[in-house]
Amino acid sequence: MTPMILFYDGLCGFCDKTVQFVLERDHRDQFRFATLQGELAKELLPKHGKNPKDLNTLYLLVDWNGPQEQVLQKSDAARRIFGALGGGAKILSILISLFPHRIRDWGYDRVANIRYRLFGKLDACRIPSPKDRAKFLET
Repeated sequence: MTPMILFYDGLCGFCDKTVQFVLERDHRDQFRFATLQGELAKELLPKHGKNPKDLNTLYLLVDWNGPQEQVLQKSDAARRIFGALGGGAKILSILISLFPHRIRDWGYDRVANIRYRLFGKLDACRIPSPKDRAKFLET
């Protein structure tokens, strides 16, 4: 199975916590990570009509270089991530699915707009541990 690539704001404290959450639960090695500030985001996201300068969302590239390659964003990306992790995280995916898309993304946008105030802004992208380094496509 081709790993999914999670593109995130590398300077966002909340986004960093989200990446750590996924890393700790990715027992099937399904995810790779790249910041929106990196070259890979600038190369791949515009091919799908996505703007890597939009730091208010996370993007999930599914089936990279495969026939079903697509990019999910906002609540659709979160729902897919939680569902793929399984366990208790899958319950979050199911709960997210209960709401219409427009309401899910409205809630996502509200959190995105205040994430720096709630969780802070990092001075630089965090350097992954040696154990996790292989999962980060750019360091």
